[in-house]
Amino acid sequence: MRVFKAMLVLGILLGHDADARDAEHKLRIDEILQSADFKSKVGNDVAFHFGKRRPPPAGRALGEWVTNKKTNATNKSDVEGCRWAMLSALIELKERARKEGGDAIVNIVSFYRKQEFDSDTLYECHAGNFVTGVALKGTVVKRNR
Repeated sequence: MRVFKAMLVLGILLGHDADARDAEHKLRIDEILQSADFKSKVGNDVAFHFGKRRPPPAGRALGEWVTNKKTNATNKSDVEGCRWAMLSALIELKERARKEGGDAIVNIVSFYRKQEFDSDTLYECHAGNFVTGVALKGTVVKRNR
């Protein structure tokens, strides 16, 4: 019983420290979009338009969607974990666009803890001791062609 109590206290102490780290990173979107992983896993049948500053292509809006993807941060640098989480978020947005009949996602912003970070060149990622995450929000559209 003493061993169990000691392990419980140790787990609480270590768990408290693990939750404390939340490193914020702003990383380049083009590094993801130009990667071999993006090209092989996402492809080019759905267009991604980041930021709200430039006008989206003309089309019919099919709904706004949020994705919040996490990856295991163990044995990964923060940047590597961020790249995996971002790729996962983009894959999920692409799948949503296909499901809704869309061919583009526009007005994509980072949406970590429901706070918008609007940029057409950078995305926001948060890295902890064990988990790294990226949240995105965007509007699925069917473009007029």
